Amino acid sequence: MPPMTHLLPSLADIEAAATVVYRDFPPTPQYRWGLLSERLGTECWLKHENHTPVGAFKIRGGLTYFDQLARRGPLPREVISATRGNHGQSMGWAARRHGVACTIVVPRGNSLEKNAAMRALGVTLVEHGDDFQEAREHALHLAQERGAHMVHSFHPDLLRGVATYWWEFLRAVPQLDVVYVPIGQGSGACSAIAAKRALGHGVRIVGVVSRHATTYADSIAAGRVIEAPVTTQLADGMACRVADQAALDILIPHLDHVVQVSDAEVAAAMRALFTDTHNVAEGAGAAALAAALQERESLRGLCVGLALTGGNVDAPVFSEVLSR
Repeated sequence: MPPMTHLLPSLADIEAAATVVYRDFPPTPQYRWGLLSERLGTECWLKHENHTPVGAFKIRGGLTYFDQLARRGPLPREVISATRGNHGQSMGWAARRHGVACTIVVPRGNSLEKNAAMRALGVTLVEHGDDFQEAREHALHLAQERGAHMVHSFHPDLLRGVATYWWEFLRAVPQLDVVYVPIGQGSGACSAIAAKRALGHGVRIVGVVSRHATTYADSIAAGRVIEAPVTTQLADGMACRVADQAALDILIPHLDHVVQVSDAEVAAAMRALFTDTHNVAEGAGAAALAAALQERESLRGLCVGLALTGGNVDAPVFSEVLSR
């Protein structure tokens, strides 16, 4: 058994997490879109995590993280974390639910609309650094300075909640042969692995990274953390410069393989999702389709599952993508 497998939630953990998540919203739908299946050349199902109250899957992890905090004892007076947007909205939503102050650090130049969404949830927003890693390091400093509780982007209590969407997906479409999942800090892909193991499902899990942010691809290939520059202009949810070792220890033995997608391929997938399903996908949210389209020829005859992990893209950016 891989050394970090104990971090993965069990079936009982995931089922318990679902009861927590469903206090705030019901299971998200998964549809077999005809035009999307036609485009991919095989049966294709899309899991709509863009249909949560914050427009992304991360909210599930925030709810279970705070639930576990509350079970362990008195809640902290303040939580601090770093994000490019969706994790921060998750923290803001759950912190508001529990009456806890929430400070989120974002890098300069972050999505204006994600920033606004976090503020609307009561988050105190701090802009610092040129990328997520610098924002994360500043968040750690602030938490230590203030005596606040630091929420990392990868943690077992987040995995409990995130795994519920893969648990929903695999139970709703048990015939899935292969699924594609984008990798930002790793919670989505690790949670897919957790749900697969918990259900005893044979689905193959393919990780997707930005070709312009390759720390996870490079680190998985090397078997250790390899820092890589971030130059993606579109997939901010995957714009990670330093992989998390705990996530790597889970991903390396369990991912089938990793696909790298360019910003141009992501933009094409965003357009395809809007054309075929009239759903808005942010860059990272379209990455799974971009990867599947890249491997289209090898997918013939298979049942393919794609995670539309979020739809939080700024209107000017989406308008530009559609007009290309």
